[in-house]
Amino acid sequence: MDYTNLKERMQKTINAYTEKLSEVRAGRANPAILNKIRIDYYGTPTPINQVAGISVPEARLIVIQPWDMSVLKEIEKAILASDIGINPNNDGKVIRLAFPELNEDRRKELVKEIRKIAEDAKVSIRSIRRDGIDEAKTKQKNSEITEDELKSAETEIQKITDKNIEEIDKILANKETEIMSV
Repeated sequence: MDYTNLKERMQKTINAYTEKLSEVRAGRANPAILNKIRIDYYGTPTPINQVAGISVPEARLIVIQPWDMSVLKEIEKAILASDIGINPNNDGKVIRLAFPELNEDRRKELVKEIRKIAEDAKVSIRSIRRDGIDEAKTKQKNSEITEDELKSAETEIQKITDKNIEEIDKILANKETEIMSV
């Protein structure tokens, strides 16, 4: 039985999980939190990184410098309207986002949030495992594979699942450490 489709789907789940984690504000300035914010640029919803240069000159500061100064106010409005929880500082040329120091309660909230994201990713992985096992059972019913091959397919699918869940746990542990030690 071929497991490449299963492995690819699980890897996509891990990639999506990693992407979601990068958007979590962990006290350090990370330009990824701006990824989901769009501005109205001549009638088209456009990501900020396509209309401005984004830099991180210090650990707790993001500087956004638009290439077209006419969008400065639009960027500021979009950041205020978003749910990132940081007030932009507009000096007429650039927008600065200063990240406050995280207190202990906020760190614990963030850890709960990333654990929930991790659990959602694990549920997705287990769902993919179930699909793979169902597919193997269907093949066995249709006499495409034997019962022994079904057992070995189930074992192999479980090994792939365990490996991917372990990877999610490692990523989660690293992110928890990052949040609690910032």
